[in-house]
Amino acid sequence: MADTNARPEAKKARLGRIVFRAWRRGFREADLVLGPFADRVGPALDEQDLTDFETLLMQDDDHQLYAWITGTEPTPTAFETPLMARIRAFMAEHVAAEVAKGAG
Repeated sequence: MADTNARPEAKKARLGRIVFRAWRRGFREADLVLGPFADRVGPALDEQDLTDFETLLMQDDDHQLYAWITGTEPTPTAFETPLMARIRAFMAEHVAAEVAKGAG
């Protein structure tokens, strides 16, 4: 029983670390995709997606990571996951929504 009660807190703490890292990539363009994605979609991610997100966020080259998301560089097979597809779809929707508001 105690484990069941601890799990939501553990997921909340894990998600908090993910959100922090997603917003602080060091490359603003990546921050503006990954941060909002973590905020809006993160709470609904399952354990596998959270693991994939953590693995993605461990990548040091933010420019390359952003290029994978935008499709300007091929994504290594290990990172071509359902999560990456969700990030790309989110980016397309997010950018379109911001442009519609007058950004850019």
